Amino acid sequence: MPRISTLRITRSHQIAAAVLVAAGSVTAIAATGGTSEAQTSAARSSVSVEPVAAAGIPTAKDAAEKAAEQKAAESAAAKKAAEARSDKQAANRSTERKAVTPKKFSNNLDGWIRESLDIMKKKNIPGSYEGLHRNIMRESSGNPNAVNDWDINARNGIPSKGLLQVIQPTFDAYHVKGTPKKLTDPVANITAAANYAADRYGSIDNVDSAY
Repeated sequence: MPRISTLRITRSHQIAAAVLVAAGSVTAIAATGGTSEAQTSAARSSVSVEPVAAAGIPTAKDAAEKAAEQKAAESAAAKKAAEARSDKQAANRSTERKAVTPKKFSNNLDGWIRESLDIMKKKNIPGSYEGLHRNIMRESSGNPNAVNDWDINARNGIPSKGLLQVIQPTFDAYHVKGTPKKLTDPVANITAAANYAADRYGSIDNVDSAY
């Protein structure tokens, strides 16, 4: 009898223990599952909530957008400045080309007078086409190699030569820089004579006879 009773108690205890263990496992699982859901919910909450800027304090996003706008403005300003420099350089090159390209004049009396007038204008020497042409026709009839071998200058060994019949000392004194240093060169002769007439008479236009 005592053996049978002990065996029964032992089995009862084993069953009760098993039930308790099972119940504990379920409780543990439930507890674990609850903690996991709470953590997941908290994590979701932390991801979905965006930072709110305090009054007057920009967020990182605002700062990035402002920096991007400033960079774009600086880039546009730099591009505009570069275009302005390029336009200015192009204009300067165009001006230089025009300045370097010499004017072309015909190799005749009309061309010589016009070229002389162009030089006279740059040197501020007064005179007109009519004044030069009128005096040239009186002095040499338009012949650049004309020489006066009979007047007082010729007798003194310094004959008048060229379109406006200039003597060598006068030519040397009133030669205009940029023209040939040759008395009978048409343009050099005209400009030197016009320079002399401007000094003595105010302008070649004021000369109507031997000067």
